[in-house]
Amino acid sequence: MIEIKTLASGSKGNCYWITDGSFPLLLECGISIKKIKQGINFKTHELTGCLVTHEHGDHCKAVEDVMRAGIDCYMSAGTAKAIGFHHRQHRINRVEHKKQGRIGAWTIVPFEVQHDAEEPLGFLLVNEVGDKLLYATDTFYLKGIFPGLNYIMIECNYALDILNENIRTGRVPAVQKKRLLKSHFSLENLKEFLRANDLSQVKEIHLLHLSDRNSDEERFKREIQKLTGKMVFVS
Repeated sequence: MIEIKTLASGSKGNCYWITDGSFPLLLECGISIKKIKQGINFKTHELTGCLVTHEHGDHCKAVEDVMRAGIDCYMSAGTAKAIGFHHRQHRINRVEHKKQGRIGAWTIVPFEVQHDAEEPLGFLLVNEVGDKLLYATDTFYLKGIFPGLNYIMIECNYALDILNENIRTGRVPAVQKKRLLKSHFSLENLKEFLRANDLSQVKEIHLLHLSDRNSDEERFKREIQKLTGKMVFVS
């Protein structure tokens, strides 16, 4: 079993806490270290590591403070360089696309995502008993199939019809559409991804990083539940 807790999700900051019961991890550190500590009841000493998908501030804001707290951080070489870590740091661990590694008892497999960043990654995490968690955010598309998933934490940033209506009424600048289409996961693309994968073993789906303007929390939850028949949470 994997436990998932959202500390923050969205353009103002992203940070999630997961545990297999023995080895807690942070996924992202895009909020202040103070908020992170509060969110995990000040048990930073228990953290096994922190995975960072890319260099945008809403995902890596507290990375230096996290390292100062004695926590190893894992990211691509491109992300490390883009953040400003040009030389080897003791607590920066560079990971590569499809190169399997270990963090505590977790097996970690990074994979490529499609975002306007230097070398963004998603992560497949597997605990000691074989439970599989997919974590993917800030991507407009996901390549490949992920067999045997039990938990899915995935971006559902916007719906195209909501975005188009917001552009029509002037609530959102038209120029924003081009970036969203090539950097964030829409409700429509998420549905395609879910249809392409075998969800028979999935226990929970967590929808992440919803847009403040271009999303509808209740609708997204309802439509993904209807499509999958799974328990859906919106972060």
